[in-house]
Amino acid sequence: MKNFRYISLLLLFAVTASAQTFADFLARLNTTPLNQRPALVDSFINAVPAFPYLEQDTLAHFIYRGNASTITVPGDANNWNINGSPMTRVEGTDFWYRSEIYEEDARLDYKFVLNGSNWILDPRNPNTVTGGYGPNSELRMPAYIIPPEIFYYGYIFHGTYEDTLFYSVNMGNSRTIRVYLPSGYQSSTTSYPMILFHDGLEYTTLGSAINVLDYLIDRDLVEPVIAVFVPPVNRTEEYAGSLQGQFTQFIVNEVMPWVDSKYRTIPLPEKRAVLGASNGGNISLWLALNHPEVFGHVAAQSSNIQNSISSGFQNSPLLDLKLYLDLGTYDIPILIQLVNNFLPLLQAKGYPYQYHVFHEGHSWGNWRAHIDNALIMFFPGTATRLGTSYNSLTRYKLSQNYPNPFNSRTTITFELPERCHVSLIIYNGLGEIVARFYSGILPPGSYKHVWEASELPSGIYLYRLKTGSSVEIGKMIMIK
Repeated sequence: MKNFRYISLLLLFAVTASAQTFADFLARLNTTPLNQRPALVDSFINAVPAFPYLEQDTLAHFIYRGNASTITVPGDANNWNINGSPMTRVEGTDFWYRSEIYEEDARLDYKFVLNGSNWILDPRNPNTVTGGYGPNSELRMPAYIIPPEIFYYGYIFHGTYEDTLFYSVNMGNSRTIRVYLPSGYQSSTTSYPMILFHDGLEYTTLGSAINVLDYLIDRDLVEPVIAVFVPPVNRTEEYAGSLQGQFTQFIVNEVMPWVDSKYRTIPLPEKRAVLGASNGGNISLWLALNHPEVFGHVAAQSSNIQNSISSGFQNSPLLDLKLYLDLGTYDIPILIQLVNNFLPLLQAKGYPYQYHVFHEGHSWGNWRAHIDNALIMFFPGTATRLGTSYNSLTRYKLSQNYPNPFNSRTTITFELPERCHVSLIIYNGLGEIVARFYSGILPPGSYKHVWEASELPSGIYLYRLKTGSSVEIGKMIMIK
């Protein structure tokens, strides 16, 4: 009879686990006899649909089962401190947990460390992201929107790329430079704007930059551009150290003339951008500061900013530059401080710039998701212009999707009269969320989003645009 009651308790827990809080489970576990706790843990593990276990939009529970003397959870949230975020083991079990509160749209890299030295991925979390030192487990909080542009889509137009082993007289070494040419380049006589990426090969692999370019260009979110991906040889010294001057000459006097002679570029600073992350952001700012006649746009993600750069912007006249900067809430603390000190300087001087903060860390998972912000700012396409001056927009506007009714694919457009936080969510006829798109700050302008819904059934769907305190809803019909 006693065993029957215990089995009934387990079955009841399994059926109702989705309605239980993690605190309820822990309270029950800690008051259960020691010899019965492993079975209760089994029931909980089998009932939870995904790990880390998320509750109330902002609560994340990291879970591990196994024998160890200590387990910690280093990652973006604690700047990869191997001793940070220790997990707790429940007596009488091999069940370990760590509970944290994050923003509802946070995305963070992390790993488990067993016994102070054994770094492993979270074995119960299928979501991983590749970083500079290999794959990490990826925590995606409920409102985080996976950026669609980072993936490869076989049905869109694709650009091409070619690699050149480039010898530098200034640097006295060689490196492979990759050049991306947009779709249609070979069959046209058009000249194109260009953007130069530092840490170039990492931006194409870890940063998914070629997928991003293909997607944005195919959907007219940016005009077609040539992208030049330049890798470092001695990264720290070239980007922020003793070789910075030589590296500057290499870019300005060797790479740029070579690109202009070999490809159909538009040799105007307003049609050229330079972009990088961390120390790559530092050299990008340095190049724009010292050679605004070459680069009229600069993007610096999670950037280091040397004193010479800050003082250079402070002491020089207003340069003809547009700047894009972003940071992660969980970025390296010194970089957060440097960027926050740099922004008032830009404001005081009157520079046009965008600045975004995302609930992420110092990682390629962060940077790849926001390349589009810089590209749209620098080289907006017809979908982000729609022939409309930003300054002429006077109100928020959500347009009827087109076509409507539609078969699997439709386009949603909206207009913003000012910079604001935007979210675009699609619901089915039962009020369930079936897709989340924008969730972040966008500049003023006109936008369109192509929704692919081939895996969903026919029916009525609602799309909801929230902009600050304004909410607009549209209805659309899918017929297959």
